[in-house]
Amino acid sequence: RDPTTVDLLPGAPNGMQITVGRSGTSNRTVKAPKNFTLKAPGPGYTCGAAQKVKPPTKFISPDGRRTTQAHVTWDVICTYSQFVAQRGPACCVALSSFYNETIVDCPKCSCGCQNNITNPGSCVEVNSPYLASVVNGPGKGSSTPLVRCSPHMCPIKVHWHVKANYRDYWRVKITISNWNYRTNYSQWNLVVQHPNFDNVTTIFSFNYKALNPYGVINDTAMLWGLKYYNDLLMVAGPNGNVQSELLFRKDPSTFTFEKGWGFPRRIYFNGESCVMPQPDLYPWLPSSSPRLTKTAFLALAIVACAMVAFLYNHLVLDKYCGKS
Repeated sequence: RDPTTVDLLPGAPNGMQITVGRSGTSNRTVKAPKNFTLKAPGPGYTCGAAQKVKPPTKFISPDGRRTTQAHVTWDVICTYSQFVAQRGPACCVALSSFYNETIVDCPKCSCGCQNNITNPGSCVEVNSPYLASVVNGPGKGSSTPLVRCSPHMCPIKVHWHVKANYRDYWRVKITISNWNYRTNYSQWNLVVQHPNFDNVTTIFSFNYKALNPYGVINDTAMLWGLKYYNDLLMVAGPNGNVQSELLFRKDPSTFTFEKGWGFPRRIYFNGESCVMPQPDLYPWLPSSSPRLTKTAFLALAIVACAMVAFLYNHLVLDKYCGKS
C-alpha cells in the first residue's frame, strides 16, 4: 500500500520492478498511484500527479531474448525548491581583487542572523572554551547546521579573488570554506557562471566540466574536488576549506576589469544558490587613476632611462675616480 523505492547504484541488474496489487485488472479500471514523495537526497522536493504514458514501457530480459510490456506506465515529475528545503540560503560569496584593497564580504544575514535567544546553539564562537562540548554534545548527529558565529551565518562561504593580470591571461583564486561544525561535505560541487569560461585554459586542483546544454554560449562551469585529495570538505576548522586557481585567456573583444566584470554572475554550491554581494559594492578599478596614453607612457620611459643612465655613470665615476 505504501511502497518505498530506492535508487539503485549504476550497474544493478534490471533496475526495479513493482507489482501493484488491487489496482484494477484492465486499462479501464486500473488506478494510478498517488502522493509520490522524494525523501532522499533531502527535503525540498514536490511531486505532481501521475500521468499515463502511451505506449506502456517495454522491458528486455537480461539475456536479450524476449520483451515484456508493462500493463500501464505512469510518469511523475518532481521539482526541487531551495525555499521548500530550508528557510534560508546555505552559502554566500565574498569578492576581492589585486587592484583594490577592499574585500567585499558576504552580505550581512545572508543565511540568517545571530539570535541565540530564540534559537540557542545555532552558532558558536571559534574561540569559545565550550566549543568542543557543543560540537560533540547532544544533537551532534542532527542535520541542522551548527555554524561558526559570523555576520552572514552561512555554513558555506565561497571567496572569489581576482589574483593577477598578465599580458594575455588573468588569474582567479577560489576558496570554499566550511563553517559548519556538524557536516563534512563529501563529493561537493560548485557551479559558477562567468562570461570568460569559454576561454578557461588551466584549473590547477579542481575537476572541471563546461555546462552549455543548449550549445549557445559556454559561460557556466561545474567544479568539484579531486578524488582522495580535496573532494571532502572537512568541518569548520584549519582543514575546513579547499582551494584552486583558474587561469583564463583574455578575449580582446570582451575582457575588462571595469565595473566588476571579473567577478562571477552566479555561484551554486551543491545545487544551492549562493547569496551574492550587491553589484554596486564590488571592488571596482580605482576611478582616480586614468589609463596612461602612449605619449605619457613614452615620456615616463625616457625619464626612467635617463635616471638609470645617470645613476650608472655616477657609480662608475665614484669607483674609479674617487669622490670630489
